[in-house]
Amino acid sequence: MKSLNRGAALLAAMLTVTLVATFAASALWQQWRSTEVEAAERTRVQSAWVLTGALDWARLVLREDARSGGSTDHLGEPWAVPLQEARLSSFLAADQNVSMDNGPEVLEAFLSGQIIDLQSLLNVRNLVDPSGKVSDADLRGFARLFELLGLPQPQLDRLAENLRFALDTSGANRSSPMAPLLPQQLEQLVWLGLSPQTVAALQPFVTILQARTIVNVNTASAEVLYASVDGLSMADAKGLVAQRERSPFRTALDAQKVIARGDLAVAPAVSVGVSSNFFEIRSRLRLDQLVVEERAVVRRVGNDVSIVQRQRGGQAATVLVQAAATR
Repeated sequence: MKSLNRGAALLAAMLTVTLVATFAASALWQQWRSTEVEAAERTRVQSAWVLTGALDWARLVLREDARSGGSTDHLGEPWAVPLQEARLSSFLAADQNVSMDNGPEVLEAFLSGQIIDLQSLLNVRNLVDPSGKVSDADLRGFARLFELLGLPQPQLDRLAENLRFALDTSGANRSSPMAPLLPQQLEQLVWLGLSPQTVAALQPFVTILQARTIVNVNTASAEVLYASVDGLSMADAKGLVAQRERSPFRTALDAQKVIARGDLAVAPAVSVGVSSNFFEIRSRLRLDQLVVEERAVVRRVGNDVSIVQRQRGGQAATVLVQAAATR
């Protein structure tokens, strides 16, 4: 009997120890999880603030360029110089009011980025003119690009017609509920009938903006210039790129004179100029093992630089500022 009671007591003691160990492990795991969640949230907030600061800094660069650079934009200006990855503390050290004792999260942060002129690309939005019809001139420009890249022309016709359909929100269009959604990003051009392979091939040369734009001859690639001007050969387009690297075009008239030089009877298939209003700001923050990237589209009107679109990291949601897009 005594041995039986002794065994029961031993079993009860073992069960008690097991329960205590289980509760202790659970409490320890909860504490660890809370610490990890807090650290992740702190890192997210810090990343958001740093990237917001980088965006504001880039907007300031564009604003100062508008104040001092006149009406000409080219790749020799400060805004066009990419920011190579640099330690964030190197920026903070320039400010005497900022303490450097902010912990490893700040000191080990690295920032890089660049500003891209979106008017160096063909704007898909131009395929439909203000009257709601497909623009023949812009369609010819895109057709030249499709031919240069070896892409199927029927997809271009389908793209233009579906874009016209998506933009037609008039009351007379009784089929508007069946219209495809209007793309906001290049990847979404598949909604308008392009294949993923075609979208990938077009990505370096086209963009989607909320308004019609001209092509900046000072920043466009040779492929875009070739597509923008009827009768211009790739050799001539590369010659324009080489000439502007030596001396950027100061006025649209200067560029048009060079384009029409010689026996070529050329005329712009897409409007060209020497200034830009739409830019893309790309920022990349590396914080320890975390890498966060952000892309923002801004519109510059005079000295005002407003945010039109903003997307961070792998988030599916894109923030659109409609007021800026309709100014």
